[in-house]
Amino acid sequence: MGRQLYTTTVLYLVTLLFICRTISAVRFPPEQPTTDDLDFIRTSCNTTLYPDVCYTSLAGYASAVQDNPARLAKLAIGVSLSRAKYTAAYLSKLSRRSGAASSAAVNDCVSNVGDAVDQMRGSLRQLREMNHRRPGAPAFRFQMSNVQTWMSAALTDEETCTDGITEEMEDGETKTAICDRVADVKRFTSNALALVNTYANNGA
Repeated sequence: MGRQLYTTTVLYLVTLLFICRTISAVRFPPEQPTTDDLDFIRTSCNTTLYPDVCYTSLAGYASAVQDNPARLAKLAIGVSLSRAKYTAAYLSKLSRRSGAASSAAVNDCVSNVGDAVDQMRGSLRQLREMNHRRPGAPAFRFQMSNVQTWMSAALTDEETCTDGITEEMEDGETKTAICDRVADVKRFTSNALALVNTYANNGA
């Protein structure tokens, strides 16, 4: 009787363990965005200079954004920041192996894009601290003004980078690669700034 109870208990525990492992292995699909969620992204992106780039980069997060302009602004800055950091790392690596004639221009570009990264980080941090600010209130307007200023400065930094490369580097693959990469970041930063401006003007 005791042995039978022991065997039954062991079988029960083994079965329970198997079930638990099976359940934990299941990967539930992410929540699918609704048509309204996607329409909000599309409509918002239509206010930017590069609407297709905007929509393609942000539509995958539509279910998290829903129709919230604050979330959309934070997301757009986060995406732009990610691109800028990737490009800054590329430029930093390139500067260590550039020839003497082009190293100054590349180093300046590294500094410019690094400054843009810092500006975007500050913007994202400010937006995250504003979760409970009431749109239209003086504190909201002041803090949004900071975000707009920093994002605008980030875009200027990126433009300064490409201006310097265009003027100081000889034509070639390296020059083209740098300009193409930074131009890509500029598109994302421009879009993020446009969405920030929309949020600042219209609120939540």
